[in-house]
Amino acid sequence: MRILSADDVLNALPMDAAIAGMRRAFSAFSSGRVGMTPSVRLRVPGGRGEGDAALAHVRNHEGGEVLGLRLATTWPGNPVRGRPVGQGAVLLVDPSTGAPDALIEGGTLSAVRTGATSAVATDLLARRSARTLAVIGTGVGARTQVEGVCHVREIESVRVYDRDPSSIRAFISEVAGRGRVPREVIAARTPAAAIGGADIVCTATTSSTPVFADRDLDDGVHINGIGSYSPDTAEIPHRTLARALVVVDSRAAALSEAGDLVLAIAQGAITPDHIHAELGELVVGRVQGRTCAGQVTVFRSVGIAVLDLVAASIAVKNARAEEIGRECRWT
Repeated sequence: MRILSADDVLNALPMDAAIAGMRRAFSAFSSGRVGMTPSVRLRVPGGRGEGDAALAHVRNHEGGEVLGLRLATTWPGNPVRGRPVGQGAVLLVDPSTGAPDALIEGGTLSAVRTGATSAVATDLLARRSARTLAVIGTGVGARTQVEGVCHVREIESVRVYDRDPSSIRAFISEVAGRGRVPREVIAARTPAAAIGGADIVCTATTSSTPVFADRDLDDGVHINGIGSYSPDTAEIPHRTLARALVVVDSRAAALSEAGDLVLAIAQGAITPDHIHAELGELVVGRVQGRTCAGQVTVFRSVGIAVLDLVAASIAVKNARAEEIGRECRWT
């Protein structure tokens, strides 16, 4: 069995490969080639955190199959312990024998595939002329959002906002000028200063309430919402959702897990039919995305398990070819 640590994942799963993999995964999902259980969520007593798990199977992925289990945990109090809020693991299983085949560190894997997922959504929904990116949040997920978006648009300026100024400074130091990210990565003093005039906005927080005001958004903006992980939390205002073309990774998952949508529906701001499409429907060309330059578009992701499994399979394939990670005897 191949075991990949967080550093191994970064070495074995470059962003361009992850983006290509997410396109294939969404195509498979919307073409009926994916079997997947609903996420099973367990909250730990005392409010310490929660975990969720899901199994998925993909047929005809790169000429074969992918089968496995994703486990993700969310521990809000971890930053004071020097650990990330989101952690987890992916277990890949050999579909021909049922034997465990690889164990992959899930936090880094999830961050990379989330950045790649938003890259696919941005490529299909954002204006081709988009040059300015705003990011709210400075965690690992926010970093890969910047990397992913910069792979599909020629971003010239990035503005970043976080409640913690020291986190903004660390974020800028880490991402500015790295790879395709421009050197112009600017600290914003407020969410309004970050998103005003932006062509693309990425929200990557654990906030329980919207992280910006709809009035501060320009027409034509595209938003990737990848944070706020439960039905009772939301990053995106109801008013924004109501006037936007909304795309999700999975309708079923979004309507049960994406608090932005769940709460907006409960309060009558939108109906379930307001969801325009699943991203895979855009990937395969079944549904059109943006219809005009002034349209606001939103991609709300909850992170379905099949995406993690496809990303993990790419990482393991590359790791075995390049001798990354370690192999151990399982039985």
